[in-house]
Amino acid sequence: MRAPTALIAELTHRCPLHCVYCSNPEAMQPRSDEMDTEQWCRVFRDASELGVHQIHFTGGEPLSRLDLTQLIAHARRERLYVNLITSGIGLNEQRLEELVSAGLDHIQLSFQDVDEAEANRWAGTRGHAHKLNLAGLIRKHRIGFTVNLVVHRNNLDRLERMIAMAEDLHADKLEIANVQYYGWALRNRQALIPTREQLHASLATIALARERLLGKMRLDYVLPDYYAKYPKPCMGGWGQSLMLIDPAGFCMPCHAAGAIAGMQFDTARDHSLEWIWHQSVAFNKFRGQDWMREPCRSCDRREQDFGGCRCQAFLLTGDASATDPVCSLSPKRGLVDAILAEIQPTPHSPFIVVRDLVYRTDPH
Repeated sequence: MRAPTALIAELTHRCPLHCVYCSNPEAMQPRSDEMDTEQWCRVFRDASELGVHQIHFTGGEPLSRLDLTQLIAHARRERLYVNLITSGIGLNEQRLEELVSAGLDHIQLSFQDVDEAEANRWAGTRGHAHKLNLAGLIRKHRIGFTVNLVVHRNNLDRLERMIAMAEDLHADKLEIANVQYYGWALRNRQALIPTREQLHASLATIALARERLLGKMRLDYVLPDYYAKYPKPCMGGWGQSLMLIDPAGFCMPCHAAGAIAGMQFDTARDHSLEWIWHQSVAFNKFRGQDWMREPCRSCDRREQDFGGCRCQAFLLTGDASATDPVCSLSPKRGLVDAILAEIQPTPHSPFIVVRDLVYRTDPH
């Protein structure tokens, strides 16, 4: 078994945003359960010894950690490439200078929209103008810079303007990701899934932009799963290339794995990352092909998409061993077709669930 190439470190679940498409688990780890500085530094040492090359600091909002500069410095001392995935809330010029001086290699800055009012409304805070200003500060440093945009039915029609915004911000890379339906995003699915017409229009827009931006800015586009003919390849295969550690130290193959009922995950507080990667029950549960049923077991694509997403299979069918229902070959594909059939023909859906509240997406 090869070593993981990347470690996703969810330093905290605390976050100043209240995005209704958040795919983090609905039951967040409280601040009192977060691993401390020393514990995280031991994790970085373990990761380096295991063979990890890069670490992604995320959350929640990693800037909520007052020891972030120290954590970055220690990760770099362990020869890890450090990427910060952030909303930018809590970052100013002085703190940015400190993070870069500590060894930060790359920043991925998230945006909710190109329209300021819409961006602030979907984020649940007034942060869009701050993000735009912050992008200018980032470009003063010799670090990588990615703009991340989450798209859904209510903003996908502004895709061309979003791409233009990333160009104006001089990003090295633009990652446009359709909402993935886990956590709160799953609860709000019917209000977030784009129409088929929107999807087709977006593909044309992306194709033209990629041709125009070739050699200038890399453009990645993550499609909405439910419209796919074949499922996404489950993080490159369950337990094959990535390890995620949540704020309390629980180690998982992906950020949504905790949604699978009955799964037990070991913690970095109690075990080395090497033991967890090679020996733990959770990381071996869906490795390889022995767990697969038909049609996956005999499918020519079994080494390409690995049966699809285990978490999505569980959330849609109640069985994590099932073929991902997104797949056109799945006997459960009808579940996804039924969801798509319920989508309203108009682009905007009126209601969004935020925890125990319901509000209209239409401000009028």
